[in-house]
Amino acid sequence: MYITQISVFIENKPGRLCEVTELLSNHHIDLRAMCLADTADFGILRIIVNDPDTVVEILRNAGLTVRLTKVLGVALPDHPGALSSVLTVLRDSGIAVEYAYAFIARVESRASVILKVGSIEAAASALEQANVTLLGTIE
Repeated sequence: MYITQISVFIENKPGRLCEVTELLSNHHIDLRAMCLADTADFGILRIIVNDPDTVVEILRNAGLTVRLTKVLGVALPDHPGALSSVLTVLRDSGIAVEYAYAFIARVESRASVILKVGSIEAAASALEQANVTLLGTIE
């Protein structure tokens, strides 16, 4: 059970992020989660959308470099220590977390996080065995 994340490489200059989000908006794409990491010259925009295949085509047609990555979506109880519990399961299973970012879900009393891990199959199995709720799609 995984989610398809799109990584978009964009120039680190004023308005570039806005151009990408306008492009998605103009094509009626629902942006479900987003994370932006930057360097001096370029940024990596990581997004979760309602229609990844269409978005890849739209972005590539706009001349952008994109890459697809499998990530895990994890539903957490919204209380202190919930994320730590999930990360403990992964650590104890020998699974490294490469990066993570949270997002707001439309379900109350739940927090959600995206995890990029070294072995998605092993991580999914370990988390399911620990009764952690994995998200197949983001509502």
